[in-house]
Amino acid sequence: MDNLILIILVIISPGVWSGDWRVTFEDECALKGTSVVIKCEYDYPLGHIVTAVGWSKAQYVDGKWKQFLLSQIPSPPNHFKYVGNRWSDCTLKINDVQHSDEGAYFFNFVTTLNRWRSKTFVHLSVKELTAVVQPSTVTEGDVVRLTCVSDCLTSVNIVWFRDGQRVPNPVFQAGREDAGRYYCAVLGQETARSASVALSVQYAPSKVKLSMSPSVVKGSSVTFTCSSDADPPVTQSGYSLYKDGHFISSGQNHTISDIQPSHRGLYYCQAWNNISWRGIALINSTEVQLDVQYRPENISISMDPPHVVEGSSVNLSCSSAANPAADNYTWYRASVSSSSSLLQVGSGQVLSLPSVEASHTGLYLCQARNPLGQNNSTEVLLAIKEKDHGSQSLPILAGFGVFVFVTLLLLLLFFWLKQRTHAEKKTVYDLRLSGRGSSSSASELSNSVYANIHSLPSSPPPVISAQDTTPHSKRKSHHERDVPTSYEDEVTYSTVTIKARNPSLPHHTNNSRVAPDSRFKAGENDDSVIYASLAESS
Repeated sequence: MDNLILIILVIISPGVWSGDWRVTFEDECALKGTSVVIKCEYDYPLGHIVTAVGWSKAQYVDGKWKQFLLSQIPSPPNHFKYVGNRWSDCTLKINDVQHSDEGAYFFNFVTTLNRWRSKTFVHLSVKELTAVVQPSTVTEGDVVRLTCVSDCLTSVNIVWFRDGQRVPNPVFQAGREDAGRYYCAVLGQETARSASVALSVQYAPSKVKLSMSPSVVKGSSVTFTCSSDADPPVTQSGYSLYKDGHFISSGQNHTISDIQPSHRGLYYCQAWNNISWRGIALINSTEVQLDVQYRPENISISMDPPHVVEGSSVNLSCSSAANPAADNYTWYRASVSSSSSLLQVGSGQVLSLPSVEASHTGLYLCQARNPLGQNNSTEVLLAIKEKDHGSQSLPILAGFGVFVFVTLLLLLLFFWLKQRTHAEKKTVYDLRLSGRGSSSSASELSNSVYANIHSLPSSPPPVISAQDTTPHSKRKSHHERDVPTSYEDEVTYSTVTIKARNPSLPHHTNNSRVAPDSRFKAGENDDSVIYASLAESS
């Protein structure tokens, strides 16, 4: 039965109908890593039965080309696989093509009557995929195009990968996350891939961070370190350190060897790599608070009230600068004579003495403490004044002083008014005396006043009355001879008589140059003349 089937197959095979020895195939191009099928057909004369088939490859050995059966060439299992038959199809499949597989291949077969080897060969070219990324360096936001180039004319379906992850679209807008290595491969045969090509996406600094120890102790050291994610990376000169908005230094690292409370503040780092993001080239980190801790210092005591009287109250307050704040205050008192011996007298930030006594006198100091240590204030003297018992009489003394002052003021005012009145009267009197010798004043004085002024010596002279008939000239000479000048200081008005004058008579003045007769004649007829007796007391 088997021989019958074989005879039937031989009869219907192409070789039976053609009767010629031939092998037909075409050159092939394969991509490295793919599987290639070299299609082949063969024919032979009538009456021959194929008993064996095989492929060989030409190799250059010892200066000449030789053919070696594929089974003789070292290769992985199933690398070369015959997929034809024994009557017409001589197709060969090569799996995972490598560059070593490139070359000339020959087909040969053996029949019951003869053997045949192809007179020509099929050439296998091995090529690779080439990945092209355009452009290979972009700024974030630019468009990127991926192109896969193959030297083989055979059309294949291509897929793209970035760092092993499939890329859905070969054209995209690049972001910083798109940076990486790209390669293309044959769909379904991903082992057939191109060499990877890097895509560099440049972008402004991001994730800018300032690292430091947030809490340090006064006198210690602290180092500030700036870091960022940027492409290209930020250089040393691209970093700057700021404190409270003021520039401190440039560089990725900055060290302060002796931390002081003045270094406390908000610090931030600024990064720059010549790439801008949305128009911003300088990118800042978040601010970091530097907290400088130190034990209490600048401790001082304030006293309220500043002057203390025995029996009154006083509060002593203690203040200090510390971080963290002082949480414990202790009060001590030392005697004025011996400040080396201290006595604890209280605790708390305020020491209250409700009723001060003499025993409270002394030097007081405050000790402030926090978790980092303690310090003492300078000593403050609490001096107590004795209670002033006469203090209640102060208002009375003040009132009495005011009364005396007002009284003296009134007396001075009264004396001043008296002096002024006396001066005014004296001025009027002097004016009247000086005006009597002028006849022209008679028309101005409507009421003339005549006066006889007598000087009273130690033995008073006789008073000249108004009825005395002695001539006026004699009286005048007697008066001038008897009145001493020492009695001219004080004048006493003894008698003043006012009579109505007759308006029809003329006015006269008491002038010594007027004749006595005419004067007395006028006196006999003028009843309006006023006579007065004046005496000066001794």
